[in-house]
Amino acid sequence: MERAILVGCELPKVSEEHFYYSMLELGNLAKTAQADVVGEVTQKRERIHPATFLGSGKLMEIAAFVEEMDVDVVLFNSELSATQVRNIAKVIDARILDRTQLILDIFAMRAKTREGKLQVALAQYQYLLPRLSGQGISLSRLGGGIGTRGPGETKLEMDRRHIRQKMVDIKKQLDVVVKHRERMTARRNDQDIFRFGLIGYTNAGKSTLFNRLSDAKTLEEDQLFATLDPTTRKLGFAQGYTALLTDTVGFIQDLPTTVVAAFRSTLEETANVDVLLHVVDCSNPDYVQHEQTVHGLLAELEMQHIPILTIYNKADKQLPYFIPTQPNYVQISALEPSSQAILKEHMLWEIKQIWQPYIVTIPVSDGHALYQYKQKTVVIEETFDEETESYQLKGYQARKETRK
Repeated sequence: MERAILVGCELPKVSEEHFYYSMLELGNLAKTAQADVVGEVTQKRERIHPATFLGSGKLMEIAAFVEEMDVDVVLFNSELSATQVRNIAKVIDARILDRTQLILDIFAMRAKTREGKLQVALAQYQYLLPRLSGQGISLSRLGGGIGTRGPGETKLEMDRRHIRQKMVDIKKQLDVVVKHRERMTARRNDQDIFRFGLIGYTNAGKSTLFNRLSDAKTLEEDQLFATLDPTTRKLGFAQGYTALLTDTVGFIQDLPTTVVAAFRSTLEETANVDVLLHVVDCSNPDYVQHEQTVHGLLAELEMQHIPILTIYNKADKQLPYFIPTQPNYVQISALEPSSQAILKEHMLWEIKQIWQPYIVTIPVSDGHALYQYKQKTVVIEETFDEETESYQLKGYQARKETRK
């Protein structure tokens, strides 16, 4: 395990509380990337130093700490320019990584599907391209460890032209994969199945909730970005109706633009839903900032028009001063069966708000029609008339004009 220290710069426009939680999150990112955090160095400044990020005195302090503690990697809680990295590396004898590289490294570690791996590679190349010097850059100098996982070209001397060609190739491959997924999504859309999409800040408990609701086997870990690739499963209700539930990558504040761009197709998989289930960790002191981050990214992805049910998760560990900020919400603990039942009732209410009510009479001889209604609609009442030998069903069904 590599030894790491965290470095942050506190600016006047950022509150002390927000800076504190931002550094805490950087530490969690480092642990997720399998680093052993042995220290933290921060500095208050009026502005970021354009050449060295921090002041020269603070850099010397970090350099001494690195030598004393035998540190392998220094993690900065901001995105660094190529100039800043070069100048910092002249003073500090350790690998220099910024927050974006750290997130991309975790993504590279988490990606399991072909699409996920391609998206990570694209994001890493997009990050690397503007940081190449005129003579190119040899990634082999990085050796192994944090920040070197990814496209698999760590021993290749690369120049801008080579990277641009790799990006073109990856985009072509991604286009094929995305079109295939879009065809699958279109096929699901034609089936009048109600669709829920799980979104939320990373580590809010989305995957745990996804597994409990759908009996899936998505990776559950108390780490950031445990889920990277979108997964869709069936979700059964007590009434017999089956909906679809999609889990996807967690959000994080200041999500690098290269990540948003590369993972846009994956994030937009969640756009093809009827209702978003926004999972919020109500035991996290920074939960309001997490909510704002998710809503900001939804706006960036033009998904703010989709109805949202906010799920305040981890209610068993809820903050004593927690106050819900959203009007349409439910509080649960994903691990408790009673909470899952309560959540499903709220989800059923969401279906009723969007679908249209119906009353239908079906003769007992038409078993196929009865079966279809029970499978494809939400039946809330069923009676049998012995005189007419027919069933009367009351429920909710899809509005044809609302299907995407």
